[in-house]
Amino acid sequence: MNSFEEAFDKVKKYCLENDKIPEIGITTWISQMKPESFNGTDAVFSIPTDFQREIIVSKYLDILTEVFGIILGFDVNIIVNVESDKPKVINVPTDAELDRKHEELEKSYKFANYDYTFDTFIEGRSNEFALACSKSVAKNCGEKAVPDYNPLFIYGPSGMGKTHLITAIANEVRKNHPEYNIVYVTSETFAGDLVTALNKSTISEFHNKYRNADILLIDDIQFFAEKERMQEEFFHTFYKLHQEGKQIVITSDKPPKELITLEERLRTRFEGGLIADISAPDYETRLAIINRKSELLELKMPSEVAEFMANRLKSNIRQLEGAVVRLKALNHFAGSPITISMAQSVIRDVLTDEQPIPITVEKIISEVSTVYGVSPEDIRSSKRSAQVSIARKVAIYVVREITNMPLASIGTEFGGRDHSTIVYSVTNITEAMQKDPNLKNLVNDTIKNIRDKSKV
Repeated sequence: MNSFEEAFDKVKKYCLENDKIPEIGITTWISQMKPESFNGTDAVFSIPTDFQREIIVSKYLDILTEVFGIILGFDVNIIVNVESDKPKVINVPTDAELDRKHEELEKSYKFANYDYTFDTFIEGRSNEFALACSKSVAKNCGEKAVPDYNPLFIYGPSGMGKTHLITAIANEVRKNHPEYNIVYVTSETFAGDLVTALNKSTISEFHNKYRNADILLIDDIQFFAEKERMQEEFFHTFYKLHQEGKQIVITSDKPPKELITLEERLRTRFEGGLIADISAPDYETRLAIINRKSELLELKMPSEVAEFMANRLKSNIRQLEGAVVRLKALNHFAGSPITISMAQSVIRDVLTDEQPIPITVEKIISEVSTVYGVSPEDIRSSKRSAQVSIARKVAIYVVREITNMPLASIGTEFGGRDHSTIVYSVTNITEAMQKDPNLKNLVNDTIKNIRDKSKV
């Protein structure tokens, strides 16, 4: 054997041929390990992310140690380092670096950096009224705004598409009326301009910028709360523009009546226009957003993975798009096909602390393997002993029960088994539970334990 790399290749081959590690495990995890050094005792590998290292150490380290001993004829201590921990510069970003590279990644793919327009906005029941109002304002915005639509006040939680809509209005007006003075700023920009004007004694320039607008768009007005001077300046700006019939568009995370820290005179004027809300997108809208974002990133998204993500990520659009970007990054750097397991790891990263962490296939198989006294690798393998067979069927049943994954995807997770095998396993356990109360109690207790552990 001429090299450490050659020894590692023999280890991978042995694991595959002797059902130590299934092919999906080799492809997804083991092949991502990069041999770094071997001194006769310590075999040092590197891996791009903490998540990958966690999986390898928890699931495969003992197996790799055993097989290395078989191949080399002596014991080896396997060390797996995350590449970010090494002093040398690396080409593959670590898990932490992926977050900072999302914007770069998007721009590196054709059509990814799309404009915020009405054409790129995904319409659904949760936003159709706000979209219709926005289109109407953009279409009818002329020298005189439509009184009933002025101001247009769009509200909803963060990440629902308010900024997309208000930007789309600005872009549409700019396209149709390039001569118009369009002022589109966030509330922070407005505040910053005011502070600069006060410090430099250029308040007249500040007034000229904002009070001569043909259309004024202010994003996230709630940040004016408890800032008296800013509210004062905005009130006079609002009043002048409104009197002149100039269109005003405002977004906020709350409706006017709930902005109790804003002055009453501002709230009443906001309420005098058109108020439109945006809520969390429904399933169909979420699925459309995922598919749209995938197309923009030139990501071949399997339908079952898109459906899985749409079922799990329900909070906001920004979360959905961020998950797709992260999945693209993981796919790009790992070099492996997109699977539901990859989506599960991405979802875990993007969910907030307030949201339940999804139960992964790995967690389910691990719990079932403990119950039946077999290894997770046995469950995924082709072994047909009675104990392994029943454990495998129960694991498949529990995965279907908890995750509601498509049957074909479940088959992929269990060593590439076909659809009919998964159907048979689910049906077999369902019928057996009806006849055997002990089995029913065991399966239900297993499901409860898995769900309880996910809440910790």
